[in-house]
Amino acid sequence: MHSRVLTFTDAKNIDGGVDFLRQKVVPVLNDQKGYRGVTASADRSGGLIGILTLWETAADREASESALAKSRQEGLDIIGGKLSVELFEELLAEVADPPGPGSALMVTRISMDPAKIDDNFAFFKSTVLPRMKANAGFQSVRNMMDRKTGNGLVGTVWANQDAMKAAAADALSRREEGVARGVSFGDLSYRELLFVDLR
Repeated sequence: MHSRVLTFTDAKNIDGGVDFLRQKVVPVLNDQKGYRGVTASADRSGGLIGILTLWETAADREASESALAKSRQEGLDIIGGKLSVELFEELLAEVADPPGPGSALMVTRISMDPAKIDDNFAFFKSTVLPRMKANAGFQSVRNMMDRKTGNGLVGTVWANQDAMKAAAADALSRREEGVARGVSFGDLSYRELLFVDLR
């Protein structure tokens, strides 16, 4: 699976953006080959909204670009602020309890030497993932990487904000292990899921 991540910063109209996504963009997405779902999340106090779309193949994702470029600009006009677009390969998606609007999302930016991605992912799957899932309120996790740059995102979804904060404290206690394996940790974003349409 492959993903496209849109991040709007200094967002002025988050709810208007989500309404536009639901009413105007989802019908366009549904017409695209290989489309597998979309989520929208926001940090209202930080003026940030993230939109994740999932695609069966990288080719499907790229083929959708022309159809979605106009919608993206319209969305930026509604939401305001600045927009960045990132492309990733989804290495893992695991769902224990299907998340929905109101669930809490924690997004961690990571980076590493591209040559270490597979080795570090194996460690993540065997050692880190079981610990994540053992935390109360765990709903799902998504691990996405750009194999060319070594940049990635790990998103974990929790039943509520309290469960997310407890899990964040647990995750911070494990960071030294990741650093020792050559993983750099960037921004941590705490959000609320506002819209979920996954196939």
